[in-house]
Amino acid sequence: MHTTHYRTCNLCEAMCGMVITVEEGRITGIRGDEEDPFSRGHICPKGPAMREVYEDPDRLRHPMRRTRVGWQRISWEEAFTEAAARISEVRAKHGRDAIGLYAGNPTVHNHGATIGLQGFARALGSKSRFDANSQDANPKLFACMLMYGDQASIPIPDVDRTDHLLIFGANPAASNGSLLTLGDVKGRLRGIRDRGGRIVLVDPRRSETAAWCDAHHFVRPGSDAALLLGILQVLFTDGKIDRATVGESTRGLDELATIALRFPPERVADATGLSPSVIRTIARDFAAAPRAVAYGRVGICHGAFSSIASWLCEALNVVTGNFDRDGGAMFTRPAIDLGALARRLVGNRWGRWKSRVRGLPEFGGQLPGAVMAEEMDTPGDGQIRAFITIAGNPVLSTPNGERLATALAKLDFMVAIDPFINETTRHAHLILPPLNALERGHYDLVFHALAVRNTAKWSPPVMPAPDDGRDDWAILYELGMRLGGMRFGAPLLDGAARLVWRAGWSLTADRVIDLLLRAGAYGGRFVPFRGGLSLAALRKTPHGIDLGPLLPAGREKVRTQGGKVDLAPAPLVADLPRLERWLDGQRANGLVLIGRRHLRSNNSWMHNCPSLVKGPDRSGLLIHPTDADRLGLTDGQAVRVRSRVGAVAATVRRSDEIMPGVVSLPHGYGHAAAADTLRVAGTVAGPNINALTDEELVDPLTGTAALSGVPVTIEATD
Repeated sequence: MHTTHYRTCNLCEAMCGMVITVEEGRITGIRGDEEDPFSRGHICPKGPAMREVYEDPDRLRHPMRRTRVGWQRISWEEAFTEAAARISEVRAKHGRDAIGLYAGNPTVHNHGATIGLQGFARALGSKSRFDANSQDANPKLFACMLMYGDQASIPIPDVDRTDHLLIFGANPAASNGSLLTLGDVKGRLRGIRDRGGRIVLVDPRRSETAAWCDAHHFVRPGSDAALLLGILQVLFTDGKIDRATVGESTRGLDELATIALRFPPERVADATGLSPSVIRTIARDFAAAPRAVAYGRVGICHGAFSSIASWLCEALNVVTGNFDRDGGAMFTRPAIDLGALARRLVGNRWGRWKSRVRGLPEFGGQLPGAVMAEEMDTPGDGQIRAFITIAGNPVLSTPNGERLATALAKLDFMVAIDPFINETTRHAHLILPPLNALERGHYDLVFHALAVRNTAKWSPPVMPAPDDGRDDWAILYELGMRLGGMRFGAPLLDGAARLVWRAGWSLTADRVIDLLLRAGAYGGRFVPFRGGLSLAALRKTPHGIDLGPLLPAGREKVRTQGGKVDLAPAPLVADLPRLERWLDGQRANGLVLIGRRHLRSNNSWMHNCPSLVKGPDRSGLLIHPTDADRLGLTDGQAVRVRSRVGAVAATVRRSDEIMPGVVSLPHGYGHAAAADTLRVAGTVAGPNINALTDEELVDPLTGTAALSGVPVTIEATD
């Protein structure tokens, strides 16, 4: 029997459409869907690897209990009963905050996990909550909350219509976009240049994206905030800001101008590594473009001044008139309003409580991941004694991962909702494996809301789910109900959850998606015979629906008091003296470390696929030839890289693609600890870069880890 399925890849943010063929119960082919209106046939190597993930013999299919003699298969009933009992025991003895909860990056690629996590977290009742955003996204979300009044009001570069794209610290050629859903990334970026536009990249590495750009400029890690102030100073000094027009929709413009004028290019040049003339050229070219947009991503979110940098990147778009207009930074109008959902489930909150040991603030109900280990290994009231991970591998993705691994091993109890025994979940007492992505339906709840074009698409299951399988929603729902009842903050949904659970029925994530579609901007709003989007309507359009380009929406998306963009948010302005002290002070002249990713890798969770890890070793330590010569290092030489918190072995790769004074290791490697349970990944060379990153280096406003610019030393070992 031969069947053809149309699906959206859920392995990164690009939402690439795929055509999957199945014969006699086996996947025989995966290719790009040329009829998908968003991705237009584009697909990267990770998409076809979904077959390998589905067939992976190391993937767990049943709940597992760790025993003294190894892992033991148990039933779902045993697993739920034991997990609920052990968590309740810790909660009763030590309080709710003694239970930690961590949600990893794959959670947002799964609508059931995304929605179910909120109700589960409320059932748990703990303030010791963490997620992957504090490794990369919180500074941008924080800046958006302060400027636009809502952390879910995230302007998206209108890539399809801009004439000038200025990129800070992003590598869409490898990531396919981040907080920027960019289907057909190469085609869309090529389109800018084809219509006579320009792309300029500012990054410490001449990355894969640089090959698609008109210009690339090296910048010292962590100096983006200073550079952006220098750019703004040029624009204000040159009179390129239409103060009257910008002032109509903003507040704080004069204060921002006064701040920027303190940072001429000559003041920031040494810290950034860019000459004053280059800074002025970047600024003036941006201002001269008919339609321009600045886009900053992981690179500017990984520094000690990442919240300030994220604010200034947004401000650059606003003050130049490139906000909420074609070709600039625009808001999406998705079929499901993520902002409305987030405001109900998460809210716009900051600093309501702080971490127990270091006093770092919560943001959106989450504490920064940089404090997890110390909250586990520091005795006292509120010490984390039990831990739950959902689709996460924080040992490889949070700073000082070795300390976290040691802390996890000493917990009273740990449960992981994960399909693999990896470097983190190997410490769990119970592992509850969810269905594979191809065994469940899929709707990109998060990434449709971050896309460069408004679209909607439903992906039905490709492969049959096993009779005893559970998806992430079902696992969270069952465990949450046993721990006190799922609480979503929506009375109707909360009541339905209690009713169906008591009756033994199933409230599914797919039904929730249908309700949200009907209630959304393109739905019928439950008016009889009105029609509109619904799950049934999407099922009839397997390639997806094009809902049109981005449209001006500032009046709906700017939710500050008075409805004006705040260009000088008080918490960010108050942090500027810290930046000035760093800028004018003595900075170390040694090497600093940054990470990197590859198109064939997705954080730490795609290295067990043979097709993705084959080929040349991509784990080497990039170092500029001038630095290598100074240290007497040759290509291929074994070295030891040290930071304040640890040391790893690496192999030298001399390259002028990295700027002098900077070295780079890839993110997500270091699988030796799980070599017996991830048998392909265990053979892949490369150290865990987060054995070197320092949990003490953070942006204090959000507690986001400064994973770039970590001071290191290098010594030869042979």
